[in-house]
Amino acid sequence: MLDNRPQLPPEIARRRTFAIISHPDAGKTTLTEKFLLFGGAIQMAGQVRAKGEARRTRSDFMKLEQERGISVSASAMSFDFGQFRFNLVDTPGHSDFSEDTYRTLTAVDAAVMVIDGAKGVESQTRKLFEVCRLRDLPILTFCNKMDRESRDTFEIIDEIQESLAIDVTPASWPIGMGRDFVGAYDLLHDRLEIMDRADRNRVAESVKISGLDDPKLADHVPADLLAKFREEIEMARELLPAFNRQSILEGHMTPIWFGSAINSFGVKELMEGIGEYGPEPQPQKAAEREVSPEETSVAGFVFKVQANMDPKHRDRVAFVRLASGHFERGMKLMHVRTKKPMSVTNPVLFLAADRELAEEAWAGDIIGIPNHGQLRIGDALTEGETLRFTGIPSFAPELLQVVRAGDPMKAKHLEKALMQFAEEGAAKVFKPMIGSGFIVGVVGALQFDVLASRIEQEYSLPVRFESSQFTSARWVSGAKDEVEKFVNLNKGHIATDNDGDMVYLTRLKWDIDRAERDYPALKLTATKEMMV
Repeated sequence: MLDNRPQLPPEIARRRTFAIISHPDAGKTTLTEKFLLFGGAIQMAGQVRAKGEARRTRSDFMKLEQERGISVSASAMSFDFGQFRFNLVDTPGHSDFSEDTYRTLTAVDAAVMVIDGAKGVESQTRKLFEVCRLRDLPILTFCNKMDRESRDTFEIIDEIQESLAIDVTPASWPIGMGRDFVGAYDLLHDRLEIMDRADRNRVAESVKISGLDDPKLADHVPADLLAKFREEIEMARELLPAFNRQSILEGHMTPIWFGSAINSFGVKELMEGIGEYGPEPQPQKAAEREVSPEETSVAGFVFKVQANMDPKHRDRVAFVRLASGHFERGMKLMHVRTKKPMSVTNPVLFLAADRELAEEAWAGDIIGIPNHGQLRIGDALTEGETLRFTGIPSFAPELLQVVRAGDPMKAKHLEKALMQFAEEGAAKVFKPMIGSGFIVGVVGALQFDVLASRIEQEYSLPVRFESSQFTSARWVSGAKDEVEKFVNLNKGHIATDNDGDMVYLTRLKWDIDRAERDYPALKLTATKEMMV
């Protein structure tokens, strides 16, 4: 973030790796579509709920996502825009999948926050924003749905400043709203952008204006709106902080653009803003040292594992964020956890819903590495150095249920399916010491539906979830003899997770308090870092 960092090689410097965060329904998937449309990656933006398979949203490929119209798995997409290479990581906005989203945010350098002009800052946005805060991620804001009845512009900005404690500086200013929404004025380049309501996929026309007194403004904006707009801009310039790129890169200020993603309006300006003001690939923290993007040796970490992206092949793809170097296909990298070399022969780049072989990739890029379960979340790949990237969280589940196969003869298949989902990070799977069956833990109830639907689809195994006596789980760590003593006395409460780590399943908060009181030498934790 600081100016004294060395100049990055041009190939790395042109990369912008970011995630889009928002509350469900703020229009994130639509915005993603338009990004791909302007980046030339797709020819036709599919309206999310449009009729016919031809126009299904390109970034939502799981069957359940298509049925429910929500994104539940964070997919990555790369495309060029002007001289920049954008790596966009889509995050599920639904709160039941927040863990996946938190992890995704460890792999990006900036976030684009989408808020709905009528609803302002919603609960889920606030939660995600907190995570960006922890990592000082630069944030760019897009206020969407300005073509519908929305709130007063100052009110929206005030709410962001107050509820998220961040300075907001307008990059554009809306003219009119709802039915009267004409367009927006680009404050950074003195341009008037006019929305075309007739064709949703057309880029808005822009009119170059010299200053706010330019008589040309009156040709495009009705007099009453123009007077109100001039008055608002005067106020905005006095009341709101001036645009400051350094402050944005440090995460203290967010520029805000106003637009309507569904009408392709304001999107291009936002994209130009990401290119112009967004951060280049940043150094990544490892336990041993900081890894800088300009280093020549390749290093990267797995932040997400997606299983069965292609249902015809039981494949898993590990999404790897490259932290440094210039990667070339066929390279041998060391898998740090197992200390074994891995030949990366068929890495993929995701261009919307299509994948193609990645002949090369640079620091900042996100590549998919197909594998059969060797790679897990948190794994590091390097050219030989032992690095462990930090900060990839795993949270204790808040809901626990027992899972049983509809056909008891297929228990083995069920175990295989569950282990796969556990490695993918889709759920926690605990094997109790006593009794048969598995206990599955998730952060949100919707995840049980998703798991049941995926196990049935991908493994043709009908399963049922039953309520469990346990309500939460804590990882247990400490001296070996202490842990053994604890385990022997609490056998009915002990399970192991898919990594073989010891877990204490509890019924009441009281269980945890009692264990902490009786075993002061043990640590009971609600998160575990996915470090190897």
